[in-house]
Amino acid sequence: MSDSEGEGVLALDSVFTEPPRPPSPEPTVTTYTREKQTDDSWTSIKIRLVGSHPLWGHHLWNASRAFASYLDDHPEVYQGRSVLELGAGGALPSIVAAKNGARTVVLTDYPDTALIDNIAHNGYIWGHPVEPLLELLPGDSEEKAFDLIILSDLIFNHSQHEAMLKTCDLALSKYRPTEASDDQGHSSPCLLVFYTHHRPHLAHRDMEFFTKARERGWHCEEILTRKYPPMFPEDPGEEEVRATVHGWRLTRS
Repeated sequence: MSDSEGEGVLALDSVFTEPPRPPSPEPTVTTYTREKQTDDSWTSIKIRLVGSHPLWGHHLWNASRAFASYLDDHPEVYQGRSVLELGAGGALPSIVAAKNGARTVVLTDYPDTALIDNIAHNGYIWGHPVEPLLELLPGDSEEKAFDLIILSDLIFNHSQHEAMLKTCDLALSKYRPTEASDDQGHSSPCLLVFYTHHRPHLAHRDMEFFTKARERGWHCEEILTRKYPPMFPEDPGEEEVRATVHGWRLTRS
């Protein structure tokens, strides 16, 4: 209604009144303590996490802790080589790889300001062209590709399975070590996929990731199971399932 009709123009906030939005929670810091202690190296890592986020970047997930321990025990997978982490969040696995001698580590997450500011690196949407990621590798690399790709607690996102696998297809090195290079401790380029069935009634949907991977020509092998206190004790579903982290290694067939 116009002013000429004797009424003032009403703004939306005067019609639909709401209480002030509370400020976003402050970032938190969680400490990861190394299980494998040595006399001449690091013992713990402080991980900064966003205060709250709809993409769950405000948690240090059990899969991430299991990943860190696995990478600490298996440096032959990444030492002197190139590593890519998708959906990094707090990026604990990548930090462990970097501290233990990976040549190049690229951290990515969904290009949302809060997430990217937190890892202070690079935004990337799964399934999109990987050239911006490959450009971050050293210029003298024989092949512009990654030797290890880390997927930590991502496969619960069922609609994105194909996009994740497409990215991995394009970004993982096709190099296969010779017998001589195996003697030097190198392993074949691989994906490491760690996860928990946070929703036990949808575990079969989580596992569709590996069905789709096999259809694309990946060899899939479970390499680890490890139990932690469940992330959300009040959630429904069998606690034993929600407390277990699974780790898989995927290589090209």
